[in-house]
Amino acid sequence: PDGEVMERVDRILAHPGFRRALEEVERLEVDRMFCRHGLEHLLSVARLMRIFNLEEGLGLDPERLYAAALLHDIGRGEQYAHGIPHEEAGVGLAGPILTDCGFTAQERDEILTAIGGHRSRTGGSPSELGRLLYRADKQSRPCFACPASEQCNWPEEKKNHSLEY
Repeated sequence: PDGEVMERVDRILAHPGFRRALEEVERLEVDRMFCRHGLEHLLSVARLMRIFNLEEGLGLDPERLYAAALLHDIGRGEQYAHGIPHEEAGVGLAGPILTDCGFTAQERDEILTAIGGHRSRTGGSPSELGRLLYRADKQSRPCFACPASEQCNWPEEKKNHSLEY
């Protein structure tokens, strides 16, 4: 085969809770001029995590990488609607999805810690998964080609002014 099948990731993609949360984020961001957090972003983050994992020889399970990436921003609907930080809301939404999709308690804990800390440089813990999620999330943004870059509230030193891999 050309690639490996990630059955649990496929279950996440088909999960009603994931689909509802993703649709809500996409609906609420339809007029957003800045970076959006739909499936394209989530897959970009997952693919960057996979590349970093391979380049650094970390040997992390691709399903855990993809699960963390796909679920890291699903709390944005709660943030927009109720002011709950999206990383906190995301942990609450992602836990049951991970359980339903067959992730072990240890895997869930690691993924949820990474999601909950994905806005901090350490990824909320010293875990490699959290560190990769933070790095990939930040590097997935093509600020150098963004038409809304001038209005963006990200500090200039955080913006991606060149392509990094």
